[in-house]
Amino acid sequence: MSCAFSLLESCHLPCSRYLSTTFRFSRGCYQMPRPIKHKTLCLCKNMQTVACELVKASYVPAPQTKPKDQSLAKVETIGAFQKLPMVMPSVDIFQSASRKAKRVLPTKGIANVAKRERNRGAKQLDALMKELAVPLRGYIENFPKRIYLHPYERSLIELTFGAGNYEEVLKKVDALRKKVVSVGKEHASLCAKSLSKKEAEERLTEGLEKLQEIFKCEGQAIDDLLYIAKTLRAMPVVDLEMPTLCLVGAPNVGKSSLVRLLSTGKPEVCTTTCRPRITVWDLYKINIPSSAIGTETVCNYPFTTRGILMGHITLDYQHFQVTDTPGLLKRCDEDRNNLEKLTLAVLSHLPTAILYVHDLSGQCGMSPSDQFIIYKEISERFGNHLWLDVISKCDLLKESPVVFITEDREVDHLELAKYRKIGPKGALRVSVKNEDGIDKLKTKVHELLMAQMERIKSKRIQDNIEVA
Repeated sequence: MSCAFSLLESCHLPCSRYLSTTFRFSRGCYQMPRPIKHKTLCLCKNMQTVACELVKASYVPAPQTKPKDQSLAKVETIGAFQKLPMVMPSVDIFQSASRKAKRVLPTKGIANVAKRERNRGAKQLDALMKELAVPLRGYIENFPKRIYLHPYERSLIELTFGAGNYEEVLKKVDALRKKVVSVGKEHASLCAKSLSKKEAEERLTEGLEKLQEIFKCEGQAIDDLLYIAKTLRAMPVVDLEMPTLCLVGAPNVGKSSLVRLLSTGKPEVCTTTCRPRITVWDLYKINIPSSAIGTETVCNYPFTTRGILMGHITLDYQHFQVTDTPGLLKRCDEDRNNLEKLTLAVLSHLPTAILYVHDLSGQCGMSPSDQFIIYKEISERFGNHLWLDVISKCDLLKESPVVFITEDREVDHLELAKYRKIGPKGALRVSVKNEDGIDKLKTKVHELLMAQMERIKSKRIQDNIEVA
């Protein structure tokens, strides 16, 4: 037993002091000869390696790049607008903060009246300053920065509020917060230095009035932020993993009617007896008289759709998205209004299949020639999308093609002449009024969305492989 213990002790000895000779077996026990001292050995646990490359028969240390911090990478996903904080009106914020500040009592145990009053005034001003500044700081921190948003949501902010207005409102709110903190601390300090009870009360009143004046004059930034939050939160949510069908075309060609027929989306409706007389350039709100009586249908005037409308389709227990977009006019991108830019943003930033709607009957207010030019531009620009052409209002089509008075009847363009007569190659003819071709349209839409689903799955697999 003693031999075994000696062996155990030798195992704990530092290898840099002793090296044992060979062991001998005797009656089942290890016997330890007298240890022999050797020179101290230097051992290093942590070793550093340097990668070198051979340059002209010499080793030169290769530059080492630091690994990228994965935590800094921001994943661009849609849905930030639904996570926006609830913003209170500026009047409600100040009233709530004032009620809480008035309930603050002076520190107990102060016998001197002047000291007690200046302690109460300083504490109330400090409490009011904090109650005003804390929610403003929360708004600034919880409203997302545009650089971290999905490109589609960035486009929505810019087209809805104008370039730079979103950031400008947040800057004004932050400036208001800083001003409230500065003024609150200043008046609280003055109140704490008061020499009498009357002076403390006057400085407390002065501080309260100053903070109220600041909030009254510059609180409009909070109300602007409230409007922004309401507008963004009301925008439709798009699921990037769900196949989406996007209806595109000129104004008033029947896109909204098809959305109502295909999905749960409900575009703006009016009565058949109401026909406002406006031009395609009138983009302002149109007041529909409430006395109008008739059959409910989609309004028959340009730019009925003044935003992105989202609906859903359920086919064979599978869910799909359908989006209605504002119509496109024949003009260059620099001259397009925000409604048209919104349509282009959807096509540019969302993985959608396109259902392009044509109207060759002449009822939409745009000539087939102009529609053909828009169609060629969009098809060339977004040709990588899955595509389906539909000719609406086929019940109004005549045997001879419609030619507007502004068009050149003798134009030598075979493709345009063919378009006027039968539309694009392979286009479906439908009529919402008579329900002609609707069943075939639903079948084609289902096939298109299933193909879009396969595209999404293959892209997801490819992205996972690249990440791995």
